[in-house]
Amino acid sequence: MWTSTQYRRVVLGSAWYDLIVTAAFVTPWTFAALHGVLTSVSRAFDLPGELPAFEPMHMLMANLLGSIVCIWAVLRIRDPQQVFGRYDAVGRFLFSAWQLYALLQGASSLLVIFLFFELAWGVVQVLPVDKTSRWPLRQAI
Repeated sequence: MWTSTQYRRVVLGSAWYDLIVTAAFVTPWTFAALHGVLTSVSRAFDLPGELPAFEPMHMLMANLLGSIVCIWAVLRIRDPQQVFGRYDAVGRFLFSAWQLYALLQGASSLLVIFLFFELAWGVVQVLPVDKTSRWPLRQAI
């Protein structure tokens, strides 16, 4: 069971994780660079699964994902409320379901790393919070 202060730190940590991991998805140029790195890693380790070249519509979807996830992350960094952590957990479980589906359809096994962290952050954000501890109304970060 988390205290409210501990849970606030969990929400903040998950938000920073999202911002760091997803920032490269925001623009076509940064995503192209990230895609190149991921492709090189996949080839270097001869990982199973496909990491295909991205067409303009794929790029658009990656950039939309990166944009909204980064905005959501900044919101949680500025105000890591318990309710935001709960919503984030639900989102992570949905992302996990679609990542697992993609893996089963032949996506690159690099996705397993992201799946692990999605599940881990989701689980820690659904754990109970001690209702007797005081939730700070607003704290400077």
